[in-house]
Amino acid sequence: MSGQLHHTICQITDELSTDECKRISYLCGTLDTDTFSADPRGMLQSVLCQIRMDNVFLTKLILNIKRYDLLRDVLGTNKSTVEEMLKLGHAVSEYRLLMDDVSEDMDTEDLKSLTFLLRDTLPKHKLENVQSFLDIVVELEKLDQLSSEKMDMIEHCLRSIHRVDLANKISRYQQRVLMANHGTSPPDRLQLGRCRKALVNNPFGMSSVSCNVWQVPKLCDKKTAVKEEARSSCFQQQEEVYSMQSDPRGVCLIIDCVGIEGDQLAKTFKGLHFHVIMHKLLSVRDMLSTLTEVARQREHYKTCVFVCCIISRSHSSDLLATDSHGPGLNLDTIRHLFTPNSCPGLAGKPKLFFIQSYDVSEPQGCAGYMGCGDQEDLETDGPVHFCRMRTVPADADVFWSHCWTGGKKLEIPNHQSVYLQALRSSLTEGQRRRTHLVDVHMVVNRAVYEHNNKSSDSSYYLNLRHTLRKNVYLS
Repeated sequence: MSGQLHHTICQITDELSTDECKRISYLCGTLDTDTFSADPRGMLQSVLCQIRMDNVFLTKLILNIKRYDLLRDVLGTNKSTVEEMLKLGHAVSEYRLLMDDVSEDMDTEDLKSLTFLLRDTLPKHKLENVQSFLDIVVELEKLDQLSSEKMDMIEHCLRSIHRVDLANKISRYQQRVLMANHGTSPPDRLQLGRCRKALVNNPFGMSSVSCNVWQVPKLCDKKTAVKEEARSSCFQQQEEVYSMQSDPRGVCLIIDCVGIEGDQLAKTFKGLHFHVIMHKLLSVRDMLSTLTEVARQREHYKTCVFVCCIISRSHSSDLLATDSHGPGLNLDTIRHLFTPNSCPGLAGKPKLFFIQSYDVSEPQGCAGYMGCGDQEDLETDGPVHFCRMRTVPADADVFWSHCWTGGKKLEIPNHQSVYLQALRSSLTEGQRRRTHLVDVHMVVNRAVYEHNNKSSDSSYYLNLRHTLRKNVYLS
């Protein structure tokens, strides 16, 4: 390895989070969960230096974790250029890419549900240290319970926790491999056969086109080169995205009935080029009137997206606003105000809801286990977490993020919602990196998960559902 490439690896690893280091190590064929947490960046550098690394392979790894800023600032390329390279073949097994993709779509409650189902399969001390789906994958691989040819168990588990969307991804992968695999070795380790093409204007002066076959020492169980038989279709199809060309981008309604963080949310969405409408300390009647008025605005016909943020005390699935008692405003009523029939100006456009509610009594979720109500009438890419009264989306183009926690937190001076803090920072970072909304929200999921691990007596409960038909970019 050249000194310049080693320096580039050090630059990149210094910018990665612990989770990103783990993901890249897994994509390279290893993930030592027992020692990785002590020095994740050092461990990743060791992994990358042990394999026959070059600039092209490193670039593909960075693309896989969606760090487009590092592609630009450190590697001197961009997303579209690397995607063109991938058409020549993948350096990383499709199986590992799939497991990484599934891991990114799993949130706190999904992970809890999965570890519960696997309590008799994996050792207790391993389950206690699980921080991501990849941790579970590695342990199942060690027990020979999971591989590119043995995925029925994990598919069944995902269906059991109502993640039908992720189970279907695995099912489609198995069908592709079955059709493409004609006696060659399964792609369950780092793919050793690769073709590489030089980056345009890359700083390493690589030749225009070259192909070779090489071995990866220590990291792979198989020492013979294998061919990539099943190519991922994710880069072969043009990405579908919602249009965001209007100025302003859309209307953002913020209703802060607690009076704490509405102003900070307004600043965030103004930075995202929204026309922000702010209301504070409304009663239930005034909240309903405001929502109805905004739903009738003609401006929706000229803009591309709508955002609604609400901060309120609540009881079950009813928002109490500033009222001390009463039936409150039902969450489904809010959603219904912005359906195509009620708000035709938003038909076919994404409608994004972010709600932080403070229950007057401690919230109790069903933890996403089996038997948590009938969920068969709506299959989305978003997770199903809690009892059916928490489930709201019933129409297309809806992104519904609802976090609730105990109302006693409002008695704490200068209280700040963990959910809202994470939402603001991840939206801003997502704008900078041009990350689509579902991936942006995964950062929020992780922040809530980490908080709950450290402060189990003050947990936040998060329900993410969406029926988006395309990707949403707020960059």
